[in-house]
Amino acid sequence: MSALYAPTARPARTARPVRATRTTRAARAIRAGLGGPARRSRRGPRAVECVLLGSGVALVPWLVVLATTLPPTAQVGHWNVAWVGLDALEAVGLVATGLLRRRGDDRHRLTAAATCALLVVDAWFDTVTAAPGAELAAALAMAVGAELPLAALCAVLALKRAPGTRAPGTRRTGPEAAGLTSGTWPTTG
Repeated sequence: MSALYAPTARPARTARPVRATRTTRAARAIRAGLGGPARRSRRGPRAVECVLLGSGVALVPWLVVLATTLPPTAQVGHWNVAWVGLDALEAVGLVATGLLRRRGDDRHRLTAAATCALLVVDAWFDTVTAAPGAELAAALAMAVGAELPLAALCAVLALKRAPGTRAPGTRRTGPEAAGLTSGTWPTTG
């Protein structure tokens, strides 16, 4: 009875040689998990690109309107909430960037980029809204001594490539260029 349930021996499979095939760069990039740059269609830019470009160009005349119509001074409600909120966002960004980087999470570059922008905006608004004299001196000291150096550090972290990655636009050589990884070398037989 136990012979009925005993496993039967299967014939051993012979290893088939892996053949190197010619593939497109996009196929190799997808296979490597890199994605590569998005291809443009022959019909022109995508709608998102048109919206971004159009919005940027449309802001130029708006800047002229603002520069000529805004008063040089203004009474502002919730001034303290605006500044506390901005500094709170900076604190969250710095802590998140530090924690993600400590864990080795590549998403630290996203939080570093956002935090860099917040720090530059803070330095700008601190200095241009400060009253002349001691207040302006303190704003400049904070900008030069803390906010802009931290922004520069965050920019470096945001732009720094991870070890083992290639710079955009560079070509791979060797087995990676052919889409081959270890254990998939073509064999002759």
